[in-house]
Amino acid sequence: MSKDYTPDSFKVLLKKLVQSPDEFTPEDCALCFRHLCVQGASEAQAGAFLTALTLSGLESSAEIVAACAAVLREHAVSVQDLIPNPSVAPEHGMWDYRDSDKEGDGYQGLVDIVGTGGDGWDTYNVSTTAAVVVAGAGVRVAKHGSKAATSTSGSADLLLSLDCRLAFPVSEVKGFLAHSPFLFLFAPHYHPSLAHIAPIRRNLNFRTIFNVLGPLINPSRPQRMLLGVAKRDLGDTFAEVLRLLGVERALVVCGKEGLDEISPEGETWTWWLENGEITKGEIHPTRDFGLPSHPLSTVRGSTPDLNALTFNSILSPHTTQPPSHLSSPVGPDSPSFAAINDYVLLNAAALLHVSGKAASYKEGVAIARESIESGGAKLAFEGFRDASKKAMGEHIDQIIVEDDGGVAAKNGTVKAWLKARRDRSQTPKELNK
Repeated sequence: MSKDYTPDSFKVLLKKLVQSPDEFTPEDCALCFRHLCVQGASEAQAGAFLTALTLSGLESSAEIVAACAAVLREHAVSVQDLIPNPSVAPEHGMWDYRDSDKEGDGYQGLVDIVGTGGDGWDTYNVSTTAAVVVAGAGVRVAKHGSKAATSTSGSADLLLSLDCRLAFPVSEVKGFLAHSPFLFLFAPHYHPSLAHIAPIRRNLNFRTIFNVLGPLINPSRPQRMLLGVAKRDLGDTFAEVLRLLGVERALVVCGKEGLDEISPEGETWTWWLENGEITKGEIHPTRDFGLPSHPLSTVRGSTPDLNALTFNSILSPHTTQPPSHLSSPVGPDSPSFAAINDYVLLNAAALLHVSGKAASYKEGVAIARESIESGGAKLAFEGFRDASKKAMGEHIDQIIVEDDGGVAAKNGTVKAWLKARRDRSQTPKELNK
């Protein structure tokens, strides 16, 4: 415990929050969070603070949320220098960014796709799958996530079912993006200062400000983000918080059904942040993406193991038979492979647009399809999976992938489909014949 942050100094702040909430400032809240991060408040005080903050309604203030997120970012484990030099020829087993970095507006930084959770729809792990598809196009994705809190399968649950390792030493994370544009940061490993807060939150058994902070505290601090919220009134708050945190470009979305993703069923409310300006709008699967719409019941998720089967089928370029749990839907509202595939394309396309890789949502759909059909998405995932195992000291057999002029290959070979798209002389399907 720091001598500057003690239960006695916390008392003063707590009294102000309870007795004069109108005078409780973002700076006061940030100071409270600094106490929490160094265990400078007792468990009773921490519980009282979270309760009072909830009852005051201040947790919906963008300035308050941004102040708290900034403190948690300060106390997160540092993960700097993640991006390898893109101009250097890759060594064997490393990803070649030199062609893909020429696509779009040239952004070479990190992106993230994340939702607040708590929407109650329990849909398929679309953000994790979309992140891998986007990475297959050469966009550097640093996804920050954890195990399920309100759904059947969280991002970490899915990746564990896909034979990935998430307990690798934090010191190893710097080398991951050299092997794959997809990186997953398991939240508990990067926020040790919050470990003692978890049992307090469980005992309170109601939503607190921590429920909205998760998507904002990615330790890699991506400058371009797709962020989903489960309630429309959170859209304004999150867009403003991202602006206050200095995020360069972001799209905050809320499906009109109360979905914290882009809805495959109909309209989605949007808040586009760029150059410090926020623009509100709406998007629709058919009108803006050129994709058919699907009821939310058709993109319902399942257990992590069954979702892993769906994931592998989506990333297999020439899937002819979907997994058995999706191959014979009981009715038109049952989960279907086609609907989930479109759901992934929808959200991947939006992230590709936010990342600057795609000039529009429809172009994003085309690039997402290419990522899957070329094998790029699958290789991006395999690169992360194998790197996670190596970081745990496990032996991985090296398979040399020859450049056949068709599939997107790692191991330093060139992605021919990216060249073809640039000169528009061939399509990915023609390349793969």
